[in-house]
Amino acid sequence: MSNEISTNKNWFFDLIRACWGVLNFTRKAVLNIIFIFIAIAIFAGLSSSNTEKPIIFAENSILELKLVGDIVEEKAVVDPYAEVMNDALGGADSRKELLLTDILNAIDFAAKDNKISMLKLDVHGLQNAGLSKLQEVGNALQRFKETSGKPIVAYGDFYTQGQYYLAAHADTVILHPMGSIILDGFGRYNTYYKSALDKLEVNSHIFRVGTFKSAIEPYIRDDMSAEAKEANNQWLNELWNMYKTDVASQRKLENTQFDEKLSAFYEKFKSVDGDFSDLALTNNWIDMVMTHQEFNAYLQQEMNSEDVNYITLNKYLDFVDQSYPILAANKVAVVVASGTIYDGNAKPGEIGGHSTAKLLRDARLDDTVKAIVLRVDSPGGSAFASEIIRNEIEAIKESGKPIVTSMSSLAASGGYWIAASTDKIWASPSTITGSIGIFGMFLTYEETLAKLGVYTDGVGTTELAGLSAARKLPKAMEDILQLSVENGYRQFLNLVATERDMSIKEVDNIAQGRVWSGQTAKALGLVDELGFFDDAIKGAAELASLEDYSVITIQEPVLGFDKIIQQFLGMAKVYAPPLAIETTSQRSNPFTSLVNKMWDDATGWMKFNDPKHMYIYCLECEALTQ
Repeated sequence: MSNEISTNKNWFFDLIRACWGVLNFTRKAVLNIIFIFIAIAIFAGLSSSNTEKPIIFAENSILELKLVGDIVEEKAVVDPYAEVMNDALGGADSRKELLLTDILNAIDFAAKDNKISMLKLDVHGLQNAGLSKLQEVGNALQRFKETSGKPIVAYGDFYTQGQYYLAAHADTVILHPMGSIILDGFGRYNTYYKSALDKLEVNSHIFRVGTFKSAIEPYIRDDMSAEAKEANNQWLNELWNMYKTDVASQRKLENTQFDEKLSAFYEKFKSVDGDFSDLALTNNWIDMVMTHQEFNAYLQQEMNSEDVNYITLNKYLDFVDQSYPILAANKVAVVVASGTIYDGNAKPGEIGGHSTAKLLRDARLDDTVKAIVLRVDSPGGSAFASEIIRNEIEAIKESGKPIVTSMSSLAASGGYWIAASTDKIWASPSTITGSIGIFGMFLTYEETLAKLGVYTDGVGTTELAGLSAARKLPKAMEDILQLSVENGYRQFLNLVATERDMSIKEVDNIAQGRVWSGQTAKALGLVDELGFFDDAIKGAAELASLEDYSVITIQEPVLGFDKIIQQFLGMAKVYAPPLAIETTSQRSNPFTSLVNKMWDDATGWMKFNDPKHMYIYCLECEALTQ
């Protein structure tokens, strides 16, 4: 009888296992079929051409700088198998990524290329960049105009704030008659969960040091603290003033032509009868309005030809790669540290304590590398992983090779920790840095589970045994973790004080987790020089007394079949969470975006893996994705 009951109880699980077996077999079969088709296509392509053909394009061509996706320091690795399945099943398009260095190289090379007669800016698909990256591209566009004398034309159906920053650097800015430009400034708005956690009876155990360390405020408050508002207001206003100054300079505008009050915007909008394109013309944000057909005719007239020759950015980058001279004997190596910092190894697009330290070690052990530039674009993360990276920086300095930091859009918290020990720190005026503070967070769900009738119990040889999110955190353990966080903060203060030749008190006064712009950080002594990527490279070469040198990037190669598939598919895409701040080019459902944001906030911490659960992370820096 008992055997019959057992059989009846298990039939459902047997059915699930059988269904899973069928699904698993189907998945493998589909992947194998796709693999066979890809392999055939690859071998067909290889057999059709045994040598790489030179890129050839017509004289009097237009370089079409079509920027689609996010501008990044380092492309994140895409799982080619997941990408194939996503495309095969009709999944949502993955986010594209553009390397900042690729864009800069193409613009600078085109300035000297006699075949390029004009540069056309198409920024309609541009999404996230950060003001400092936009400034670097803007500087390259300015160099293009000054050194080549060739025109730059920008055309768009719409311009978001980031897109318009680049368009403003064109000689002629053209908008579709039904288009618009919205310059809405910079903002920082969080979603707060304290009341929700209280209703779910989730207990948040927070350990932090720093008046302004607000990364964990969403879990302990329902609004932004006065201290966080004060700090955020300062750096957001600094960035907004930089944006307005740059655009006003390019367009020969007054700063008053940027509408920061809704009432002022309304009056101007009313004067043009609610026509966005007419408003843009009236404000001198654009030069002309044209339909697509009119713009094509305009280009034909400008190029004095009915057949306008274009070369796309990707195709032109292939041409640039083929045209580079042989590398010099002495090299300046660039190591990119982009993304959140995790313990262990991480793929490109994120920073792993061990994997990034290995890249630095490779540069240190390469005898042809005479100087190193650490390019940082990170809000921080694991305190332990940050220290692993910094240890390798110390080893580089002991080897006699100079190493400098080049800060991109952000180098805050852990991003500043890894930069602190380099020989010199370069930041752009709009870099977000500082956030010198530390925190720990531990959520427990014992009361939530109890409501469901789920309990955890057992025995251990010590009171340390059995710590779990399903059990109440003992008060003594809370005290221990707080002491550990306070010790970590003192280590951070000591590190900065030692490396920046400051007293502990001086560092503490500008620390407390507070965020600063690069411009202010220079005045406070947290960075040495204001400048961009090229400036940092030249600075590193000067420290190594180099006059003739090549610049190389140290990175982990993609090997094997992954490399073949990525090259075949031409992948430059990456799965990414929704933007912290949405642009008008994203026409997603607002409710869906809010739910996705809340889900990312709730699950994002799960990837954090510091062995001591101590993090040096800047939540405010997420605003820089605009």
